[in-house]
Amino acid sequence: MRRRHFLIRTGQSALALGLLPRLTACSGGGGDRDFFALRDRCFLKAMERNPVTATYLGGDAYDPSLASVSGRLRDWSASAVAAELKDHRAVEAARLAIDPGTLSPQARIDHAVLGAQLAFLIRQAEHRHYYQRAIDTYVAEPFRGVDWQIQGMTEGTGNRERGTGARGTEAEWRLVIERVQAIPRYLQTARANLLAGRADGNMPDRRMVARDGVTGARANAEYFRNALPASASGFLGDRPFAPGLLKELAEVSRLAAEAWEGFAGFLVGTYPADDRVDRFAAGEDEYAWRVQRCLRVDLGLDQLYAYGAEQVAHYESAMFGVAAAVAREAGLHLSWGSEAESRTSTRAVMDALSKDSPRDDEELFRWYRETGERAVAYGREQQLFDIPAEYRLEVTPTPPVLRNTIDAAYYPAPPFRKSGVGRFYLSPTGNDPAQLRLNNRASVADTAVHEGFPGHDWHYKYMTRHAAEISNIRWLTPGAVEDSSSMWQDSMATEGWALYSEELMAEPVAGREYGFYSAAERLYELQGQLLRAVRVRVDIGIHTGRMTFDQAVDYFTEHAAAYPGARAAASRDPAARAVLENADRAIYRYSKWPTQAITYNLGKRGITELREALRTRDGAKFSSRGFHERLMRMGTIPAGFFREWFLGT
Repeated sequence: MRRRHFLIRTGQSALALGLLPRLTACSGGGGDRDFFALRDRCFLKAMERNPVTATYLGGDAYDPSLASVSGRLRDWSASAVAAELKDHRAVEAARLAIDPGTLSPQARIDHAVLGAQLAFLIRQAEHRHYYQRAIDTYVAEPFRGVDWQIQGMTEGTGNRERGTGARGTEAEWRLVIERVQAIPRYLQTARANLLAGRADGNMPDRRMVARDGVTGARANAEYFRNALPASASGFLGDRPFAPGLLKELAEVSRLAAEAWEGFAGFLVGTYPADDRVDRFAAGEDEYAWRVQRCLRVDLGLDQLYAYGAEQVAHYESAMFGVAAAVAREAGLHLSWGSEAESRTSTRAVMDALSKDSPRDDEELFRWYRETGERAVAYGREQQLFDIPAEYRLEVTPTPPVLRNTIDAAYYPAPPFRKSGVGRFYLSPTGNDPAQLRLNNRASVADTAVHEGFPGHDWHYKYMTRHAAEISNIRWLTPGAVEDSSSMWQDSMATEGWALYSEELMAEPVAGREYGFYSAAERLYELQGQLLRAVRVRVDIGIHTGRMTFDQAVDYFTEHAAAYPGARAAASRDPAARAVLENADRAIYRYSKWPTQAITYNLGKRGITELREALRTRDGAKFSSRGFHERLMRMGTIPAGFFREWFLGT
């Protein structure tokens, strides 16, 4: 991958926002040059302040000044947050002093993107004081920082045949030690912020305290005490520096584990166990602001709520049609006369398909790998993209600390680095029969397409191949990479693309009514579309008071899982219990990540509308492949930021 050549390097390594008054004074009418200077300096400062985000993006390969960033954790102290807020305001003043009318089209897009990012960060710190309640941020950030460090390490060191280390240089592992060593102090700051939040009445929801907080902290303790030293031993092998590093890592990991155990105890003692107040809702105004400002969707919440219901009805109807076809093929005699009968019959078809489920987790993982290979072969056969011969997809067990909210997910390799491999995470079931049935053979294809090809894995690898065409701030994940502090601007692009990919692979071709999928696989692909439609409805519902948490769970089981009455049947039916547990886990995730759940459907909607507008404009000259490749080179920002430029208006 080529390193980025668009940067204005002058003064980058000594980025200081004290220069901003001068920049503001001379920026009016200066065109791209002044804006790029501001943008690039702001990006580098964001990397310095957010070390885990820098690790995620491979910041040390972006600029030499970030060489040691992976040895640090973010400073969440109240004084640091106040200093950041002051700087954000100064950057925004400098940005506003640059007339977007003087900028080139791509710079004008970045001008708007930077404004949205700054607005979110200022709002989080100044108005919401979110750092006072961000429990999942504090629990996830240190673990992910270390996990992504290891993921992005230099590969191929040592001698594999002799069983010596296979990943990481001595310098890279020393940065891991430094970051782990920083955890106890990091958690002390987290405690101070959470205590201030409790005193101010700015409290986290009880579900976050219990699930991400107590359970997550204890999982972290186990990881740092046992899993990290064990995996490091395997990666380091018998290289000369390994014994000393392993000894140091074991000691700092022990201290980190003790700190995590203490943090779990702190949470238990700080928040009342009998608190039944729901504290997750973002509220109507906050949610509407995020939809318009962060996601660039120009629709009101009433419109979006109604749109969610329309999408649910559309995909349910499509599911019923395919389920009836699968039933006829399987010789199942079912009724489809009413909506209730169709929903019950669809569930019966899926129950029948669930009988073809993996024996255990080992077979489950094998099915996913084989389906991913089949999807890539189909992409080559249909010439959907120019797929390099060396393209490969890995499926990796989800780390324990992330299994509370993840069934399957994708984490890309750092885009600024040449090393590292993207990870398609799949959560083991622990060989639970009910959970294995939910991962039956027909259900695998849709998830493999979404997380693998041509979804996330292909999307990120294509973008990194064209990294020089994507500006720095379009890679940013303001607030956090993935937790309740996140802006979710990037999710509109990445999750929207992955959901769009699911439908792309379903487009009919000669001799294949459902494209890549079999009829049974198409049924689950439609369920995937229905799931994301349900998310629009329930996410808006729970965050704006239109639904309670339990109502959202029941809506989810009825529509996304085609299992009405799952709550009532859960005590006697293992399948209903598994469906209810999955629904509860999903609604919990939506409750702590306002607007993330809607980015899948709305992101896909933005891509599809843009494609069809171009198809109408260009007629016979329109190229789907050309559109897709141009779209991916825009980076991880919502289509709303570049729609006008794409259409030439």
